[in-house]
Amino acid sequence: MEIRRLHMGPAKCALDLGDGSERGEYVDQDYILNILGRPHRAVNLMYCYYPLDKGWPARASTLVEPGAGVGFAWDYAYDDYFPYRGGLEGGTDGEPFRSMRDVRRHGQDVILTLTVDCAVSDRQLIKIAENLRPFGRLMLRINHEATGNWFAFNKRYTYQQVADFYVRFHNIIKRHAPHIKTILCIGDDRPDENGKMPYEDEFAQAIQAADIWSTDTYVALHWGWPFDIAEPGGNTHKRISNTESLKGFNYEYGRFQARSGGAARPFVISEFNADGDVTGPYEQAEQIADFYTRLPDEAPCISGVTFYQFRDRGRLGLEIEDSNNPGVGIAQPVLEEYKKIMSMEPYLPVITPGETASFPARLRWGGSEDSDGLSVPLLFERDPVFCEVTFSGPDARLNLMIELNGRWFYKKPGVKTIDLAPAFFNDRLSGPAEIPLRVFAPPPDGVNDSSQGPDWEINYYATMQNPPETRIRYTPVMPPRE
Repeated sequence: MEIRRLHMGPAKCALDLGDGSERGEYVDQDYILNILGRPHRAVNLMYCYYPLDKGWPARASTLVEPGAGVGFAWDYAYDDYFPYRGGLEGGTDGEPFRSMRDVRRHGQDVILTLTVDCAVSDRQLIKIAENLRPFGRLMLRINHEATGNWFAFNKRYTYQQVADFYVRFHNIIKRHAPHIKTILCIGDDRPDENGKMPYEDEFAQAIQAADIWSTDTYVALHWGWPFDIAEPGGNTHKRISNTESLKGFNYEYGRFQARSGGAARPFVISEFNADGDVTGPYEQAEQIADFYTRLPDEAPCISGVTFYQFRDRGRLGLEIEDSNNPGVGIAQPVLEEYKKIMSMEPYLPVITPGETASFPARLRWGGSEDSDGLSVPLLFERDPVFCEVTFSGPDARLNLMIELNGRWFYKKPGVKTIDLAPAFFNDRLSGPAEIPLRVFAPPPDGVNDSSQGPDWEINYYATMQNPPETRIRYTPVMPPRE
């Protein structure tokens, strides 16, 4: 049995997932992994930071008195995301840090979307940078949809002030946590009379500063939710064609490049969906499947796309939240289509075998697009009835992400045995096969360890002492009784 080293690199186009927002609660990663069968490149978490406001850190919608006349999702004093409980005013035991740890221990990077009052001080922003520093190759999306008019930061400040704040926050991040990448979300495919994106002149410095350019795109959206119902003839919803949307991405990327002297930079879709309020459940699934199928060829400038979101109180989720029990999700037809998308080649990370490994073996987790693991070949005579893997001794304390036959599993520290039989439930073997068991080791606490060396901000290391033990059986333990 020749065990080899593995390198996991980026997909041609990364798949990311939104988990929690003003429209839905966070769903833990164990549940999502078991439903979808593989991790994402990154998970997008949405929070706000308005510490100078009266009532902070309460959620904005909880501060509204009954009968106050709120008629739109962004009519509150500040943005109705969950409050960021770090910074000078808090610590890192609460949110979003609990969710960030959950995301990273499950082999995914974090995208933190953070809307921020532009009046906060440099000291407050420095503290945020220090909060985020141990979370590896995090991507920070600052004041997204910044050329809109609905968020509190756009209502309080001019577009130039919002753009200047982005540059200020970006520069602080680069001084205090330079491994973190900042995302600028201002993409808009509706050119003005000069062929420019709206307010791109004001955001010229921000475009040049940002590590990643971004756009939010909904090919169908009911923005009046939850205050009205989308019906024919209404004016709080829209729908556009996939062709129009895909064409728009190429225009937007061209404008970003034009403002950066032709520079090439990652360009991502930070929010994407077709709202089931507008399309209904069946056309939602059809339009999304068509979009993802065409995206790599028709908009090759896109390097990643975030589906918004896993579970939603409206119809923007792979699941709809059960109105009787917010902890229960009702799967929509789009969920099965999305699982097919996740298995398509352009969206799969590239896993490359390397040299032969010996034990003890050192594993490196640099993030979902740059990590080194192990490949253990498993020999199957035919389709198994039982398939388990056991980690003994100190290896039982490891935090692992495990892949077999296209299906991913999580092993938390202290768990010894993982049942791998689900890897064959939907893809049964028709005969003998050799299939690699792939093992990676993200940080068990979701944060990197500063004692591990000078590269601790971007890499986490773990050591596996021995190959895992396997139990593969092809018949029931006892035959049926006559």
